[in-house]
Amino acid sequence: MPGPGHGPGTKGMNPPPYPTQAVPAANPIAVQTVYVQQPVTFYDRPVQMCCPSCNKMVVTHLSHNAGALTWLSCGSLCLLGCVAGCCFIPFCIDALQDVDHYCPNCKALLGTYKRL
Repeated sequence: MPGPGHGPGTKGMNPPPYPTQAVPAANPIAVQTVYVQQPVTFYDRPVQMCCPSCNKMVVTHLSHNAGALTWLSCGSLCLLGCVAGCCFIPFCIDALQDVDHYCPNCKALLGTYKRL
């Protein structure tokens, strides 16, 4: 004798549902937002960025230092005959010096802009 749901008058009927076990609830998942900072290009002006050291949004402080362009300018002036101290003028001009960018909060060096 055919079982329930398989007789001649039950064509196309589904068998009765089987009892299922309850699926245990998944543990809650902690979601952490990660901000990815685009690479910062440093110039001879202050830059607004997030400091990787103290994780604060800052506008960088600048420090000018003698670099390759400063020394090259000094040497060129010396070769042109400016040996009476005039060859040291490039050390007084910020536009000829390299620029270091520092965080105003933690004083960490964030980057350098080299002129040459």
